[in-house]
Amino acid sequence: MSKSPPFPTVSAANELRTDTRLVLGGRDPFAHHGFVNPPVYHGSTVLYGNARDLIDHRGRYQYGRRGTPTSEALEAAIHDLEGPACAGVALCPSGLSAVATALLALVRAGDHILVSDSVYRPTRIACDTVLARLGVETTYYDPLMGADVAGLFKPDTKLVFVEAPGSQSFEMQNIPAIAEAAHRVGAAVVMDNTWATPLFFPAFEKGVDVSVQAGTKYIAGHSDLMLGTISANKTYWTQIKDTVAATGLCVGPDDIYLALRGLRTLSVRLDRHQKSALEVARWLKGRPEVLRVMHPALEDDPGHALWKRDFLGASGLFSVVLKPVPENAVHAMLDGLKLFGMGFSWGGYESLVIPFDCAGYRTATQWTPGGPALRFHIGLEDVRDLVADLDAGFKRLHAAVNAA
Repeated sequence: MSKSPPFPTVSAANELRTDTRLVLGGRDPFAHHGFVNPPVYHGSTVLYGNARDLIDHRGRYQYGRRGTPTSEALEAAIHDLEGPACAGVALCPSGLSAVATALLALVRAGDHILVSDSVYRPTRIACDTVLARLGVETTYYDPLMGADVAGLFKPDTKLVFVEAPGSQSFEMQNIPAIAEAAHRVGAAVVMDNTWATPLFFPAFEKGVDVSVQAGTKYIAGHSDLMLGTISANKTYWTQIKDTVAATGLCVGPDDIYLALRGLRTLSVRLDRHQKSALEVARWLKGRPEVLRVMHPALEDDPGHALWKRDFLGASGLFSVVLKPVPENAVHAMLDGLKLFGMGFSWGGYESLVIPFDCAGYRTATQWTPGGPALRFHIGLEDVRDLVADLDAGFKRLHAAVNAA
């Protein structure tokens, strides 16, 4: 029997559409006896055939921490999604690890960086502790500044960190304008692109130099692994690659395999998350208990025009502000929910909700929402069931208010 032709390689798949590339990326079945999925390599030691090969580091692989066929498969698949301006992808043990490593790779003592005031809070902590101890100064800026961020540049400003929409508070940043201002002074633009993923925000096309994702979220999709990715253009890839290698970062092969498996269904899951989240967000907008819904895909959201211009879609994460009620009433609503878990993550198949308050750590802007704030992640459940669960929650909220 003649051997079947191999599946298209990543380079051959570049002309294919995104959904097809998600299926093909990082795969070469006939290099692995025809098995559809890349094998999982568990290993640290790589043997050499002779002393000369060992001394000269000849061979594709040298040591498990430096890469395996399993890690290369995920890197190649994400590289393909990021587009032709991406020069390389590095894997990290978590999203925060990817953020911190990208920052460490691009700065040195005495440098200055600009970070959006609406950034993921652990990113702030990394800047205010690790980077501060190393002599790197951080200035937080209003995420709505756009090109006006140029007024904050100093002679030693090395990078601008963006996140759109903002973590929890969902401000939409004008990333192309910020990138243009940064590049005029030779500063890099680093982005946390976890919310949109490369499917809904092509970061490199919009002027981003280094794009970070918490693969824990939508790439994994099943709340069962920790993963971060750093993608960089050719200007900064060597710095990223060398820093990842020098700090000994690596990801376990089973987590990489699960991420590869999750990646195959990323597009269909994101479409469902987007559709369901918009349905729930619109339902919440009509509730008398809700002061406002923060979701950039809603037509009346302050960031909608930027979202519509720059983004190809929206994910399942958004926030709402309730009209003023006592804390115990909010807790009564949340504690009885049957379909919404309460936990500090998102991007999985299940719906989640957390109360939050940004007021204690914003420094460039003030967080005064006008009432209690909740962040929702809408999972893959039937929207009708989710709405019924929330409706019952609002009844508990009213009962608690009336009992006070």
